[in-house]
Amino acid sequence: MTVLDEIAVTGIRAYGHHGVYPDERREGQEFVADVVLYLSTAAAARSDDVTDTVHYGELAEQVAAILAGDPVDLLETLAARIADAVLGHALVERVRVTVHKPAAPIPVPFGDVTVTITRGRTQ
Repeated sequence: MTVLDEIAVTGIRAYGHHGVYPDERREGQEFVADVVLYLSTAAAARSDDVTDTVHYGELAEQVAAILAGDPVDLLETLAARIADAVLGHALVERVRVTVHKPAAPIPVPFGDVTVTITRGRTQ
């Protein structure tokens, strides 16, 4: 059994136009994503070469582009798009994605709205 390590990038922010209401689509708001990758980092530790791992700076840019990209209605869909992109990296076996919508249109005081999904190569 392969032991999986974790690489986490949290608080990735981008302005997007996601939501089910027309004003959310029109005006947009900030979305935040936390991404945890599960992979073996053993080869990178041995070689000390970034090409043997997932470059987290490039990953953050990829996630931000999805957050700012084509609008969707649901956070679940947005999280799935991010998970699919992360699983496109050959080394990643599993990923956990949390998407935050801190300015969701909720009529009562609240701190944050999040959707968290976990996906793997076999899901």
